Amino acid sequence: MSFAQPSLKGRALRLLSGREHSRAELTQKLQRFEEEPGSLAQVLDELQAKGFIDEQRVIESVLHRRAAKLGTARIKQELQGKGLEPEAVSAALIGLQASEHERALALWGKKFGALPAERQAAAKQMRFLAARGFGADAIRRVVAGRADD
Repeated sequence: MSFAQPSLKGRALRLLSGREHSRAELTQKLQRFEEEPGSLAQVLDELQAKGFIDEQRVIESVLHRRAAKLGTARIKQELQGKGLEPEAVSAALIGLQASEHERALALWGKKFGALPAERQAAAKQMRFLAARGFGADAIRRVVAGRADD
């Protein structure tokens, strides 16, 4: 190994220094640099044993960064894309579903601030919220101006 090429462990630590990554993400990103079969799994096992890779921290990081801007559906899709356990993803999303209306209302207020006067404007506002993964019920309540029941 030369000093010009970082090791698998070095590459993994460099990725982890930027943000939390799941084991599946690191495997996908580092697979092309694996020279010996099994060496990547060994490195990831070692990093996981030392606490550098933690699935729960990945979930918390995504929720912290994305909950204010995205709905439950988009966050669920992002977490599933990271290769996390479905049970852990479901457990993390329970709290988000309870605050879906409030988060949609806050995002809508920043973007639009006023109730739509015509149908085209209402449709535009609904598409905006739907594209960010908010549920249909929360979108209808926000755009219609109804308070939380």
